[in-house]
Amino acid sequence: MSKLDWQPAKTQPDLLAPPVVAAIDTIEAQVAPIDPGLADTAAFCAEYDVQLGESANCVIVHGKRAGESTYAAVLVLATHRADVNGVIRKHLGVRKISFAAQDEAVGSTGMEYGGITPVGLPADWPILVDSAVAAAGPVVIGSGLRASKLLVEGADLAKLPNAELLDLATPTA
Repeated sequence: MSKLDWQPAKTQPDLLAPPVVAAIDTIEAQVAPIDPGLADTAAFCAEYDVQLGESANCVIVHGKRAGESTYAAVLVLATHRADVNGVIRKHLGVRKISFAAQDEAVGSTGMEYGGITPVGLPADWPILVDSAVAAAGPVVIGSGLRASKLLVEGADLAKLPNAELLDLATPTA
């Protein structure tokens, strides 16, 4: 991660989406600017010499049951695949589940698509953190913007408000 200029996130609010700025005190984090065209995980990792196992993706899922909607954030290592239709659906107690539509995810979080992060999400959303993320040591996650990334301890992500630590993903390789 030597190609990145990490700075304390609390001192660089211009590199964070507004909801992240409002919540950054909940976690120790570093932030680094990146080329927004390289925000997608594979391109980011290749360009900035970050291993996929040092990067975690945050996706927003939307579940429904009896007319009630539930949103949740799911955080897994880039080397893993979340069990959305099994573990996550059952854990949330929903009948149907899918990845949230891009416009829903952006509108609900106040963050840019491709930069969504668990820091600063709506207070009533569960944050489901895969146990491999918590065990990974430092991981790179979104900052709410495509133009930067956060570096945080994986174990600290499981301590975020509404975070739940689960075995919800399996390695892809």
